[in-house]
Amino acid sequence: MAGACTLGPLLVLLLAVVSVSLPVTVVRLNKAMLDYVSDIGKVPLQRALQVTVSDFPDRSDAVLQSTRVQILDVHLPRLHLKFIAGFGIHLSAAANFTIKVFRVPEPLELVLPVALLADVHVARDSLGTLVLSISTCSSLFSPASTLDGSNSTSQELLDLVQEHIRADLSNTLCLQVSGLVQDLNVRLGTLIGLSPVGPESQICYSVTSTPTITSNYLSMDVRAILFLLGKPILLPLHGAHPFVLPRPLGAEGAMATVGLSQHLFDCALLMLQKAGSLNLEITGQLNSKNNPLNTSMLGQLIPEVARQFPEPTPVVLKVQLGATPVVTLHTNYSTLQLRPIVEVLAATPSSTLQFLFSLDVMVNLNLQLSVSKAKLRGTTSMLGGLQLSVATSNVGSIDMDQVYTLISTVFQKPLLDHLNALLGMGIALPSVLNLHYVHSEVSICEGYVVISSGLAYQR
Repeated sequence: MAGACTLGPLLVLLLAVVSVSLPVTVVRLNKAMLDYVSDIGKVPLQRALQVTVSDFPDRSDAVLQSTRVQILDVHLPRLHLKFIAGFGIHLSAAANFTIKVFRVPEPLELVLPVALLADVHVARDSLGTLVLSISTCSSLFSPASTLDGSNSTSQELLDLVQEHIRADLSNTLCLQVSGLVQDLNVRLGTLIGLSPVGPESQICYSVTSTPTITSNYLSMDVRAILFLLGKPILLPLHGAHPFVLPRPLGAEGAMATVGLSQHLFDCALLMLQKAGSLNLEITGQLNSKNNPLNTSMLGQLIPEVARQFPEPTPVVLKVQLGATPVVTLHTNYSTLQLRPIVEVLAATPSSTLQFLFSLDVMVNLNLQLSVSKAKLRGTTSMLGGLQLSVATSNVGSIDMDQVYTLISTVFQKPLLDHLNALLGMGIALPSVLNLHYVHSEVSICEGYVVISSGLAYQR
């Protein structure tokens, strides 16, 4: 994902506007996500707990000696995270510290079991990202054991060594946990980064309110803002239809459940239309089986074309979308409707294009959605045939029954190829840096889309 969004003042201004609506996405993080974080978090936590211990003031001999103490290894057999309803996340970990005390002449090696407990508060900051903070943290120490059972160290000295190590670690370990949480906050801040949609367009997400936390999940409303040439794409307020993400929905054991509103699709299509990304040109080729559209072929169906162009020349179809495409989301299926205007032009000997006629076209398409990495992608296929009607003509009367087969033959495949290449680029989903969606399932509901997915952090 792109760098942090520097649009803080603009976000605040947009959220205060009442005459327009911004699409809302619902993101629900489930218990399976905490299990995954517990698994991948063991190594970073072990590394963070490998701290420096101060020298031990050894008074066992007549002379006070400063004895070096070093943590050789930290093993984390257990790290568990669970939601605290209405508050945040509880962390509990069991760690075994292997510690060496460099006494002369007999070094001492200990294994010190420690339980770490922390409550992490989850909140939202003014820029619209999640912020974690340690509310309470404690380190519970169990009695240490020596690795070498034959070691002659007295129990009294062993107790003093343990007391020294505990005093040193009791605050340090919680500071290390707090440091990891702050590092995580930096990554969570990348949620509001600008992600490219096209060469001149981006999408930016922000959390709109305090997350709802139960014992089973954390749910948050996320605002999506689409930009074209630096300006936000806004739709009238009445175009937004709120939805409630049902539970359960989607794959059992999903780490994340994401609900995308109809409004988000409407804004994305409006942005593509305004950018001109949906427009295309289809050029016929002489003596081509793939695109036989030329004045000779057209002249067999429209006499005036044959009169104006006695010699065959290529014909060009200019496809422009003056109206915004319409996506419709119904239970278990989705459709996309386009209403382009197609200008039919012929190449002249002077290398200019001469207007012949224009068509009003309606295309109905099946829309299939899928998720790859951190993007929602689409593919389309024809749903029935084209609907064609003459808009204007410079070649007299046109019998659409005769022209239909030729136009639809050369029009459909280039249109589908263009749309599928465009929609296949995808639009970024709510995510943070290096976090991908995996094993995703997409469910189409009435007026919204639900993605149930696993998550994978790519280092």
